[in-house]
Amino acid sequence: MAADRLERRPAFEYRHVVSLEETNVTGNVYFANYLRWQGQCREMFLRAHAPEVFQAVDGRATIVTTRCSCEYFAELFAFDEVVLRMRAGELVQNRITLLFDYLRQQDGREELVARGEQQLAWMVRDGERFRPDRVPPSLVAAIETFISTATGAAPRG
Repeated sequence: MAADRLERRPAFEYRHVVSLEETNVTGNVYFANYLRWQGQCREMFLRAHAPEVFQAVDGRATIVTTRCSCEYFAELFAFDEVVLRMRAGELVQNRITLLFDYLRQQDGREELVARGEQQLAWMVRDGERFRPDRVPPSLVAAIETFISTATGAAPRG
């Protein structure tokens, strides 16, 4: 898929240069690193747009990743420049779905190399168990800017 066919909706961007340690014996990026980059992108988004969420995660409240995935289209190698573009796909009750496009930037062009998704749940500790809780308003406000229109999703609290 060409980069010009990628969605033009607002996205949070996380830029990364692949290091040698992220590659495997055959020289391409080890698959698990793509998921690690999703986590880094998510954390940098929170740092930039909802830093108070880190204060809310206090041992009682927490963000739980309930699922994540990545679909690979092309290989990445050491020193490739990668941009992750994160959008919110859906916000329902205590769950947020995040959508990721992985783009290799080279010679002024972008190539879609992977696409990923993860679902997060906002939970609070209730004794020895966790129970769902509403997503903090500050996080809802930050996420609303990046809600995907592709799925017809709308923020719902």
